[in-house]
Amino acid sequence: MHINWLGQTCIKIQTKNDEQEAKIVINPYKPDKGNFPRNLSTDIALFSSGIKDSVTLSQNSFIIETSGEFELKNIVVYSIPHQKENLIFKFSTEDMVIVHLGKLNKKIDSNTMEKIMSPDILFIPVGGNDTYLDAKTAAELANELEPRIIIPIGHKCDSDPTADPVSKFVSEIGLRMDNGDNKVIIKKKDLPQEETQLIVLNKEI
Repeated sequence: MHINWLGQTCIKIQTKNDEQEAKIVINPYKPDKGNFPRNLSTDIALFSSGIKDSVTLSQNSFIIETSGEFELKNIVVYSIPHQKENLIFKFSTEDMVIVHLGKLNKKIDSNTMEKIMSPDILFIPVGGNDTYLDAKTAAELANELEPRIIIPIGHKCDSDPTADPVSKFVSEIGLRMDNGDNKVIIKKKDLPQEETQLIVLNKEI
C-alpha cells in the first residue's frame, strides 16, 4: 500500500486488493493558497465534509460523501457520521484496517469509538485552530484507539499555514517519529506487533 499526504486532511492511497488495483483519495480540496493537483484520477473518492470544495475528479470516480456502507473493487467502506458535518471512514484493504477521522475537532463518543477501535493505520488531524483536534486531545484519542500505525494529518503546511505544526503532536504523543518523506509503503507483514509506530509524512507537492 502506497500512502501520500496532500495537505490538510487529504490522503492518497494506492492499493491492490484481491488482484484488483485501486486508487483512493480522501478529502481532496481546492486550496486558497499553496499547491494541490488541479485534477485527480481516482477509483474511490471519500469526502468527510462534502464535495463542494473539491478539485476536478476523473469521471469514473466512485464518490462517497454520505453515511452508510459501500463496496467497490473488493473494498468495503464504512462511512460513520460524527459531529454535525464530519464523517469518519473505516475500510479494509490488503488485510489491513484503515481509519480516517476526517476533519475531526472534538472528542468521539463511546458508541463511535467502539466502531473504530484498534485499526492498523490511523489518520488523525492534529493541527488545532478550531478546525482540527488540538495536539493534546489528538494524542489522548490516538492512544485510546490503540492503532498499530499513526499518521498525523491536518497540520501546518503551505495550503494550511495557520494550523499548528506537527511537532506539537509529536511532543504530546511521546513516540519516536519515523519520517516517511512524501510517501510511505506499508505491508501487512511489516506492521508493528508491540509498540505503536508514528509516521510523519511530508506534503506531496
